[in-house]
Amino acid sequence: MKQTLIAFFSASGVTRHAAEQLAAAAGGDLYEIRPAVPYTRGDLNWRDPHSRSSAEMKDPASRPALADKDADIAAYDRIFLGFPIWWYTAPAIIRTFLESYDFTGKTIILFATSGGSGMGKTAEDLSPICPGAVIKEGRLLNGKLSQKMLEQWAASL
Repeated sequence: MKQTLIAFFSASGVTRHAAEQLAAAAGGDLYEIRPAVPYTRGDLNWRDPHSRSSAEMKDPASRPALADKDADIAAYDRIFLGFPIWWYTAPAIIRTFLESYDFTGKTIILFATSGGSGMGKTAEDLSPICPGAVIKEGRLLNGKLSQKMLEQWAASL
């Protein structure tokens, strides 16, 4: 059986909830990707072009600092990577996370939460950051999630 990690970034708690349910269904360990400076409500105001999240997403070189870099990536074969969709892709902090570890030989399955948009070209956007890893487009995990559906999905990968 593959060792499974569910790594996630959650700015508001929605993605955390989905990650916890997925971890229970997949029998995986949880790891929270935390920013060194937590996001405030104002930072997350996507309608404000000067908010922190807006500024980060406009700058392709943006790499928000992580609170820690102690995920034991080497211990896992399969990593579910979750995040909220920001501007049709993963938040900049996901790039920081992916660049902070060696994912060679790992399978990374994306999952996300979103208030209205799909995952866009997220897998395509993130693949160049993880040479040697296989990044699989996952699915949106919004709303009330069925434990059975999560178990079937996790087992199929």
